[in-house]
Amino acid sequence: MNLHRPFLLALSSVCACAMLCAASVAVAATPAGAPVGEASPAVASAAAASSLDDSGPAYGPELQGFSYPAPVERFEFTSQGVPLQMAFMDVKPAHANGRTVVLLHGKNFCSATWDATIRRLSDAGYRVIAPDQIGFCKSSKPEHYQYSFQQLARNTHALLDSLGVSEVTVVGHSTGGMLAVRYALMYPRETQQLVLVNPIGLEDWKAKGVPSLSVDQWYQRELKTTADGIRRYEQATYYAGQWRADYEPWVQMLAGMYRGLGKQIVAWNSALLYDMIYTQPVFYELGQLSMPTLLLIGQKDTTAIGKDAAPPEVRAKLGHYPELGRAAAKAIPHATLVEFAGLGHAPQMQDPQAFHKALLEGLTAAPENR
Repeated sequence: MNLHRPFLLALSSVCACAMLCAASVAVAATPAGAPVGEASPAVASAAAASSLDDSGPAYGPELQGFSYPAPVERFEFTSQGVPLQMAFMDVKPAHANGRTVVLLHGKNFCSATWDATIRRLSDAGYRVIAPDQIGFCKSSKPEHYQYSFQQLARNTHALLDSLGVSEVTVVGHSTGGMLAVRYALMYPRETQQLVLVNPIGLEDWKAKGVPSLSVDQWYQRELKTTADGIRRYEQATYYAGQWRADYEPWVQMLAGMYRGLGKQIVAWNSALLYDMIYTQPVFYELGQLSMPTLLLIGQKDTTAIGKDAAPPEVRAKLGHYPELGRAAAKAIPHATLVEFAGLGHAPQMQDPQAFHKALLEGLTAAPENR
């Protein structure tokens, strides 16, 4: 049953041949789900050097060499017969208010990208636990794993149990929003409050007509990941066409894993995770959420998985976050919606002051709604 890393190198060659035969199905070599668009002159200029050879730091498959804003601990456990380790930060406040917040990162993010949020929450008295999910960032990249949101939720619950933490507020961004919904549905009594920050999964892309991509196709896309492609995608989707120098470390964080010796295992796990996201919608179960839920939605977001692979008439119907956020607020029984008019997919990074003000106010109000 155990296949070792040479298998992935062979898999790369096999998949490459298969993809040549399926070239008509292949899509643009941007991060999966990236809308095709032009970068601004400023971004194009900043990316010019990296687009030639994608030079930059090379990190290991578990993001070795990239510093996190707090000490990184490891939760060791066995899942699906495989020994795994889950990296996480556990930041305890100087003056505790008795509440714990769990921060769940998105697909193209890591727990480190919650840096500013961790500091603000800690300053306000919250204990903050921020894990890297299996398959991501500093956590294990198994060669074989049946990825599901249920499995990731169980892993997260096991981590919290190992820390003696029961009742939590779960904050999920992007793909972490889909995971947060699944966690809240599986552990409703232990989820004090749910916060969804521009979550994906507020629509069913498959049902709307986005074509299926095989894991092999996702894998080939991921092997082509570069800093330039990440930067262009993030500017268009995460930051509503804007770009600032403080976004660049997060570009290099991702690109660095694809420059190192672990590129194949990183790309393979990423492919499996994209397949999970596309095939396991949470959209239909939003009405079952029983806890107070805060929706923090940047209105300029256009994220939709597989959008660039869809025909134009389908693409035009996807990723309309003003509509998606309001529909989710109606579907979720105890929801509060906060809209950020000029922000995109990552409001916590694009306008930290406005985001954290809304987040802290929402967290304070939550107990009154229970």
